[in-house]
Order: sequence, then structure tokens, then C-alpha cells
Amino acid sequence: LRDPISHTELHGSLTSSKLNWLRAAVLGANDGIVSVSSVVVGVAGASNSTSFILTAGVAGLVAGALSMAVGEYVSVSTQRDTEKALLEKERMELETVPEAELEELVTIYQNKGLSRKTAEIVAQELTDHDAFAAHVEAELGIDPNDLTNPWHAAYASGLSFLAGAIIPLIAIVIPPASVRIPITFGAVIVALMI
Repeated sequence: LRDPISHTELHGSLTSSKLNWLRAAVLGANDGIVSVSSVVVGVAGASNSTSFILTAGVAGLVAGALSMAVGEYVSVSTQRDTEKALLEKERMELETVPEAELEELVTIYQNKGLSRKTAEIVAQELTDHDAFAAHVEAELGIDPNDLTNPWHAAYASGLSFLAGAIIPLIAIVIPPASVRIPITFGAVIVALMI
């Protein structure tokens, strides 16, 4: 038998901001592996100079990490601004048309399978307790106390890009010139599978 408390805690720990952070980290690592391996293999195909390969790899690593971090910051900031605008709109609607908002909540609960009578009771009790929280959760699926953080996503994306990019960089610089490219391909395939 499952312990209901630990089951609830597991679901509660997977907030949208944590999932957003995880998404940014996975995307950053994969992009770091693929883009830096493409750069270093391309340079290794043209030159056996370890210093040329390392310079190109480090440049790709730095540029890619900055690009991923800034891109993620802008993307998540836009999402956060949209969430704030929706929350403000809901707050205004609750102030100006509370009856229509209550009816909207009743309809949401009816669409989830409650009878009209039960939906009215649930909607009224939740509205009496905390109208704003009840409406934003049911209508928007947003927790106003847990909005996405653009800095977390930017750090996750940039740092994971660096972590992923190090793999092909090390794989191409350490082995002898004759086996650099095959070893790098192997390291990239293993890293992507992991």
C-alpha cells in the first residue's frame, strides 16, 4: 500500500517551475553536446592542430552557453509576464463581475463531472474561502505564489550547456589525431543516450 502523505508530497514537489528548470537543463545539455561536437569535428576535419580545435571548441562552448541562457531568460520572462497579466485580468474580473465569475467556476466544476448542485456548493465555498486562489487555479491552472523564475531557467540552461559541451571537447582534444573524430562520435552518442 502507498503512503498517501508521501504520494501527495511527490506530486507537490513537481511544480511547473521545477519542470521548467528540468526542461531547460535537458535542452541545454543536449544542445551543448550536439553544437560543440559539430564545431570541433568540423575543425578537426580541416586541421590536426589541437590548439585550433580547442580554441574553436571553447569559443563554441562560451557562445552557446550565453546564447542558451539569454534565450531561456527571455522565453521564461515572457511566460512570467503573460502569467502576471492573466492573474491581473482575473483579479479585475472578480472585482467587477463577481456573479459571472462564480457562474464560470460552477461551469468548470460541472465540466469536471460534478452535478450542478454540488458544483454550486463547491464553487461558493471556495470563493468564500479565497476567491482569487479558487478562480486562478480552476480557470488558469496558475499558482500565483509559484510563478516561473527566468533566472533559474537561464542558469539551468547555460550551466547544462557547459556540462554537455565539455564532453565532445574533452573527447576530441585528449586522443591522438588519428582517432579523434571516431572517439568524439562515440562519446557524443553515449552522452546523448545518457
